[in-house]
Amino acid sequence: MKPEHHAGGRQADQELLNTAVRENMARIKHKIIVMSGKGGVGKSTLATNLAFGLGLNGYKIGLMDTDIHGPSLGKMLGIEGQVLIPSPSGHGLIPIEVKGMKVVTMASLLQDPDAPVIWRGPLKMGAIKQFLGEIEWGDLDYLVIDSPPGTGDEPLSVCQLIPEADGSVIVTTPQDVALIDSRKAVRFSQVLKIPVLGIVENMSGLVCPHCGQPIDLFKIGGGERAAQSMNVPFLGRIPIDPDIVESCDDGHSYIYEHAEAPAAKAMQAIVAQIIEKTDRK
Repeated sequence: MKPEHHAGGRQADQELLNTAVRENMARIKHKIIVMSGKGGVGKSTLATNLAFGLGLNGYKIGLMDTDIHGPSLGKMLGIEGQVLIPSPSGHGLIPIEVKGMKVVTMASLLQDPDAPVIWRGPLKMGAIKQFLGEIEWGDLDYLVIDSPPGTGDEPLSVCQLIPEADGSVIVTTPQDVALIDSRKAVRFSQVLKIPVLGIVENMSGLVCPHCGQPIDLFKIGGGERAAQSMNVPFLGRIPIDPDIVESCDDGHSYIYEHAEAPAAKAMQAIVAQIIEKTDRK
């Protein structure tokens, strides 16, 4: 095969995949990108519970993990070891279902969970494009996209591939070092013309299990002040709850199993605001 023919074949394949992405995304009413400026702020935990919370409101939900190097949703959802299988049509892959929610994560494509994914930017963008175009998402009300921390290849690829996204949710913790990075995530979203649905302040205080008094482990209120200073909505605070850690480690849904806990109610209030900003305009 001549090199120019080979290049032409690759270009044709990319055009077909681009078409598949557009057609797939046209069947999904709302797309929400969950981002953070730095790691360790509970972004994947919020993305997972946001998706479950939308499901509790009767919506058809998809959850896509675009953290290529450190996918965590497999563990959080209890689907470690489950792999994506080809669709009967032979044109794509069927997502894994968890409580009626369709899920795709890089963890479902790895034979060895301890194997590192050593990829440069173009390979990562290609994988994300395949997640969007070659997965049989079907008709959904919401696709929640969990991006890795920072403003690098993965969130950039998502924003470029889904320019019609409803918006981003920025997750931070109250301490200054996290707030500095969350401001960068807000600016990143604005530069790419993705609306900022709001900032969530996670790990915002702890209620002492012995005396019942609040303890501000990582300060409190920083996320709200950042939202005000950047003129973006503040969606709420989520307090620390050890049951969140247990739920994530055990592959259970916190917002389902601890619905009356203060943190779960805070999550539900955030879900309600997301619905108000998107589906009930």
